[in-house]
Amino acid sequence: MARVTVEDCMLHVDNRFALVFLAFKRARQLIAGSRPLTDVMKNKPPVLALREIAAGKVKFDRDVREALSGKFDIKPPKP
Repeated sequence: MARVTVEDCMLHVDNRFALVFLAFKRARQLIAGSRPLTDVMKNKPPVLALREIAAGKVKFDRDVREALSGKFDIKPPKP
């Protein structure tokens, strides 16, 4: 795969917002020292994250629509 396109990644993610969020989180993991799941070809972390998503090796651990609809634990701020 010479270039990673949005269309390559959209086969594995529901929408573009979810793609951006997933790529952001994975790039941050790679910057923090996570081991890449694909062959490293001297790519920067954001490109490597998109390559991993396009390969189907990185996915959400729960339904995206559930996460975006607010079904997650948030502690209210203390007064």
